Amino acid sequence: MNDNAIIGSNICHFREKLGLSQETLGEYLGISREMVSYYENGKRPIPTGIISKASELFGVDEYDVYEEDIEQLESNVVFAFRAQQLSVPDLNHIGQFQKIVRNYLQMKKVLSNG
Repeated sequence: MNDNAIIGSNICHFREKLGLSQETLGEYLGISREMVSYYENGKRPIPTGIISKASELFGVDEYDVYEEDIEQLESNVVFAFRAQQLSVPDLNHIGQFQKIVRNYLQMKKVLSNG
């Protein structure tokens, strides 16, 4: 499987796990539903800015969207929720919060190892 297909499949997996439609994810990312579909189907390369913003919302590290092993991918999920009734501003706040939590956990790990 090529990189575009792996990334797209993982974005789709996380989106569905959170209960988001392609349209809602597109609104959050500032792109059309059709573009989300192109990305998820591996038909177009996904810009790093889109990967970064989607990763924040999903509560995963950006590198997790490159993971081919679905079991490993599942174990990397930090925080899952159902987002069906949330607005785009709500999703922006959740994405920011997820980033803070990830950074906190990384700092805690570094401090406990040092």
